[in-house]
Formats: sequence, structure tokens, C-alpha cells
Amino acid sequence: MHLPGFVQEAEKIKAKKVDEIWCVAVNDAMVMAAWGKDLKAIGKVRMLGDGSAEFTKALGVELDLVARGMGIRSQRYSMLVDNGVVKAFNLEAPGKFEVSGADKMLAQL
Repeated sequence: MHLPGFVQEAEKIKAKKVDEIWCVAVNDAMVMAAWGKDLKAIGKVRMLGDGSAEFTKALGVELDLVARGMGIRSQRYSMLVDNGVVKAFNLEAPGKFEVSGADKMLAQL
């Protein structure tokens, strides 16, 4: 649900002087490349794998699903970064998809 909105709205987002849209997930580079290809994100959203969850842990958004056989994952969020400064951080409540979509990011630009 999350990524397709950013793919669909990529032109509108970039028209607001956004250099790049990144999708970071706790997966390896091959999974991210295949996911990006499948969702036609190539050239619109840069797919970045955080295989060891180091970036995710540094942000403090790791989600421990080890007991459910899924390892360490990431909570859903969107972030607006301007010249290395976080201007907006939209963290979803568990199981929700209300504040981190492309529509919210467009409104914050």
C-alpha cells in the first residue's frame, strides 16, 4: 500500500523541488531491485536495502518480529529531509496506514 502511492505521485513530488524519493526496507539489494521492477518504481523511487537494519535501528523504528519468524523489520514511516535535516517524520501506528503516504508528503511540501 505504501510504495505504489509514491511511484504514482513521483512527478508531483519531484515538481516540488524534491531531488529523490527513497524507499528503504529491511531487505537485501536483490529483493529491493525486484520489488522496484515489479512496481515500476525504477526511475521514480530509489530502492534501498537495509539488510542488517542498521539504518532502521539508528532511526529507532525497528520492529522485532523474531517471535513470529520474520526477524527485525521496520515500522512504516515517511520522512522529509532537506539538506541533511529532517523536516518531517511521519511514523505510523502499528498496523495503520494513515500518516505516511504520498498524499501526506505532498501536503508537507
